Amino acid sequence: MAFGRHETFALRYGWLSKGFNALVQSKKGARVFDDDNATVELGVGKNMVTSIKYWLRACQMTDVATGEPTELGLALLGEEGFDPYLEDEATIWLLHWLLVTNTALATSWYWFFNRYHKAEFTGQELATALKDFVYDQVIAKKKPASTTLKNDAGLLTRMYTQSKGNTRMPLEDALDSPFSLLNLVSQSAGGRSYQSRPQARPEIPVGVLGYAVCQLFKAKNTSVIPIEDLMYSRDDYVAPGSVFRLTESSLVTKLEELVAYMPQVFEIRDTAGQHQLFMQETTNGMKFIEKHYEHSQEERAA
Repeated sequence: MAFGRHETFALRYGWLSKGFNALVQSKKGARVFDDDNATVELGVGKNMVTSIKYWLRACQMTDVATGEPTELGLALLGEEGFDPYLEDEATIWLLHWLLVTNTALATSWYWFFNRYHKAEFTGQELATALKDFVYDQVIAKKKPASTTLKNDAGLLTRMYTQSKGNTRMPLEDALDSPFSLLNLVSQSAGGRSYQSRPQARPEIPVGVLGYAVCQLFKAKNTSVIPIEDLMYSRDDYVAPGSVFRLTESSLVTKLEELVAYMPQVFEIRDTAGQHQLFMQETTNGMKFIEKHYEHSQEERAA
């Protein structure tokens, strides 16, 4: 588990592209972020360089251990990548999934979308709940400081809500994170509370859901998963229904679309009164990503 590695900076537009380009173009590899010239090359302050390095790893664009580009990172953000400048909203949904499922580096994000199910809450309630989770679940000699956890909770809501245009806020801080586009968290009119409720969300691309479901099948090393386990996190596994804040009925609808999206991969069956999703042939989740961007590029060309 990890907390507070972001230097209190939310992920901003352009950071992943900028950091990834610097990484792949430099002969220094992952050490480019530790170089004395990193601030000049990236055009940001020293703490922001550290934050960019963190967000690349947290979003699984670079390897958690080595810092080198991942296969998916190259496929998305590489020179010939599908969407190096995050112009397709599907990329934001995919990055959201990759961030929230990265329990090693984005533990607070994993907890919020998989374990915290309160539909309306204040910033203080969120920070207290995170602290309770960490102090109850984290087995370590040294627990993270309360301030660190409070910063994580505050940054999480800031990243997923759209700014209200506070004129007293510095311009850099007022720039919304790309995740604010997803409307997964909203702020009340008075700004005193937040909401994060399950909704239908028809805008979630089927290809991204397919990738997510394939990852869960791989993690569980199984060929069948109860649909209930795709809705609610069980035994520390992530659940697409929770991560994407879907209602139960909308998850079933999306899974039916998924079955039709790439025939012969998935099938929904009713076994002994329990709805289950079967994987009929082992499939790499990247096939779903590739299919989405191929269709997206065809639509743009048309």
